[in-house]
Amino acid sequence: MKEITYIAPESISEALKLLTKHKGKAVIFNGGTDVMIRLRENLIQPDYVIDIKRIPGLKEITFKKDGLHVGCCATMNEIAEHADVRKYYPYYAKACASVGSKQVRNRATCIGNIVNASPLADSATPLYAMDAVLLIEGPEGKREVPVREFITFVRKTVLAEDEIVLGVRVPYIKGAKGVYTKNSRRKEVDLSNVCATVVRTGDEYRIAFGSVAPTPKRLEKTEKLLNGKKITPALIEKAKQTAVTEVAPIDDVRASKVYRLDIVQAIVENSLLALGR
Repeated sequence: MKEITYIAPESISEALKLLTKHKGKAVIFNGGTDVMIRLRENLIQPDYVIDIKRIPGLKEITFKKDGLHVGCCATMNEIAEHADVRKYYPYYAKACASVGSKQVRNRATCIGNIVNASPLADSATPLYAMDAVLLIEGPEGKREVPVREFITFVRKTVLAEDEIVLGVRVPYIKGAKGVYTKNSRRKEVDLSNVCATVVRTGDEYRIAFGSVAPTPKRLEKTEKLLNGKKITPALIEKAKQTAVTEVAPIDDVRASKVYRLDIVQAIVENSLLALGR
């Protein structure tokens, strides 16, 4: 690994100036669980590492009537253990608690998980299901991007080289109930074969899956089929069959395409049954 200059700015404006000055040659360092691996394996070769953990306010997790705000430096464990997250978004807390080991979760951040743009990001499907919005700042000012538009392909996002994701806002819907499911080879410390979040708000459903396409994915046709209808065994069967037409999993070292399609159907059925109670 080549020699890298480490910089720890004390404000967002300082961090943005550094990104602009070293555009294309710098990487943001937050939790570092992904960045360190990519540095070690020479997948990225920046000249500068800009550590934003010291910047005040970026670890805040706050809940108000309009929703939940999670700062970009909040760790997976901090999110999973936060009282408001557990009360109002228990499926999001469960997703964050499913990432890696406890030691990893003490470093890894949800925002890092999203910016990493992996199809199987465990914390992504709750955010997709709830139409969360990423809060971004760059030299041209602030902007907000729906999480469903942020990830464009495997490890590809709309984030510019001189921008920073400062946090995520998750809307609050009174009475919403959700189920998060992770299927993996091991119960703990493993990547997802398939992960999903299903949220019910009244008689409407939001369904998001990971590890079944190049990006996390909302199953809009399946949602449309279910919305406004009473859940019955026949409707569940139709939902399962519709769901597999909306995904495109692959064969890899963790699972086969056929297995993943079976798991998609099982998750849809189990989630609908759980939310129908």
